[in-house]
Amino acid sequence: MTLALPATGAEVRLAARPRGWPTPETFSVVRTELPAVRPGQVLVRNLLMSVDPYMRGRMNNVRSYVPPFAVGKALDGGAVGEVVVSKSPALAAGDLVLHGLGWREYAVMGAAGAVRVDPAAAPPGAYLGVLGMPGHAAYAGLLKAARLREGDVVFVSGAAGAVGSLAGQIARLCGASKVVGSAGSAAKAAYLTGELGFDAAFNYRDGPVREQLAAAAPEGIDVYFDNVGGDHLDAALLQARMNARFALCGAVSQYNEQDGATGPQQLMQAIAKGITLRGFLVSEFGGLRDEFLTRVGRWLAEGRITYRETVVNGLENAPAAFIDMLRGANTGKMLVRISD
Repeated sequence: MTLALPATGAEVRLAARPRGWPTPETFSVVRTELPAVRPGQVLVRNLLMSVDPYMRGRMNNVRSYVPPFAVGKALDGGAVGEVVVSKSPALAAGDLVLHGLGWREYAVMGAAGAVRVDPAAAPPGAYLGVLGMPGHAAYAGLLKAARLREGDVVFVSGAAGAVGSLAGQIARLCGASKVVGSAGSAAKAAYLTGELGFDAAFNYRDGPVREQLAAAAPEGIDVYFDNVGGDHLDAALLQARMNARFALCGAVSQYNEQDGATGPQQLMQAIAKGITLRGFLVSEFGGLRDEFLTRVGRWLAEGRITYRETVVNGLENAPAAFIDMLRGANTGKMLVRISD
């Protein structure tokens, strides 16, 4: 019996460019006809999709390292799905693949744009988190952008999120003498020290970040892995030792500022202390992917790295999941389950 293929699928589109925080009206969920699968292409039924902070920047009509989302068109991002139809010898129906056409039920793409993943090696969500872009960012940011050295004191902001939670664990496994993290609640701070092995953690809502960081790392810091920007970056500049190295991965505290992001107030510290501030993109370190997967995959299998996921069910709830992620509602990786 021939399996009936879907003629339409739901997708989430950018309805309007947000000014400040996105709202439900920023998005629209529509059904659309699926394109024909041509030679060399596959049809994928998406199971899980990722929502990530960088997507907020793509909602603005500004020039950047990646084109902005187009108003009236479907958004995109990381997803894991099952190949339903294949017209390529590279993939077969039933294969589980990682690709970049999330925010929709079904995706048609060239087979070269989908990477087969092994569900026996790790759960599908892991390929969007610990073994995906967030894990790759944490690994490359620490070892390449920040040039982590054995004995370094490391500070990670946004440390209970998808990237930060891994950055702290990788720092510990690579010989950091002390790892400090910030998070947005007492429960998250306890998670960092109780489950992830951070030496110290604080809730940034409890008081000035500068004071809490100084109390957690009175000896100063050698490496700062920045996911937040703003007052966290200023605190790290003040607490940095001579020749500290900063890996600038994100600045989520600034993404929804209506009047533009505010620059750091303590930048003179970088001159006085010889601090290196290194912004980076994961794509710069594509050549590190195999090493990252081998090393982090081994740590994961050995139980030396752990992770959490916050999973929201239903494609129609993806906009709410994205907004909640920007507000810090998640612990670990925020995912949307589209289909079982």
